This record gives sequence, structure tokens and C-alpha cells, in this order.
Amino acid sequence: MSDCMAPGLLLLDDDEDILLGLESYFRGRGYAVDCAREKEEAEALLGHIAYACAIVDIHLAELGAPDGLEVVRLAHRVCPSTRVVVLSADGSRAVRKAALELGADAYLQKPLPLAELERIVAGLLGGPL
Repeated sequence: MSDCMAPGLLLLDDDEDILLGLESYFRGRGYAVDCAREKEEAEALLGHIAYACAIVDIHLAELGAPDGLEVVRLAHRVCPSTRVVVLSADGSRAVRKAALELGADAYLQKPLPLAELERIVAGLLGGPL
């Protein structure tokens, strides 16, 4: 595995419009970005690439279980320096608490202005690129 401080973002969301919007926004600001649409794809990427930050949706299927929590757990386990931001429409306290206990650095609720998301990511990474 590569150095845990390698720059780059992993984006995980099953909503194609959200994923493409996030990808375009962050690429336009100089971030290296990889995208995953499902838990298994994100897990495979995390197994081979060390990311500076992962932005993870919790529910990856309509009315599905909080699959993204497994990705939060894995990201924290394989590279503890990877910052994890949960971006989810799920505002439940139990899911929020679980994500933070598993190592998420921030739990943000959709919708959120992209500039605000970038400000939070940049702060977690030590400042803008």
C-alpha cells in the first residue's frame, strides 16, 4: 500500500448526479478524485490506494441499510490518517453517533453547499490545496 499521506479524495455515493457534481467540483479545485457508487467498489479502492480524505454517503441503496458505515470503518482501519467526512441525508442520531464512533471526522447532512463541504475538507487536510 502507498503512503497514507498521498493526496486524493475518494467519493462514495450511489446517486450519480451527486457523485458527478462532487467529482467535477473537487477536480476543478485541484483535488485528485476517485469515485465509487457502491460499498464494494469503495472497499476495493481503499484496499489499494491511500486517500487523504473520503467523502462517504451512508445509505447506498434506496431504503437500504447504512452500508457506508462499513466504509467508514475500513477507511479508518486501513489508513488511520485518512480523514472521513460523512455526507448523508440521514439525520438520525443513532447513525450519526455510529459514524463518529467508527472514526468519521465529520457528519454533514445533505443538502450542503459545495463551498462549505470544501471548506470542511480543506480544514481537515490542513488548509486549501
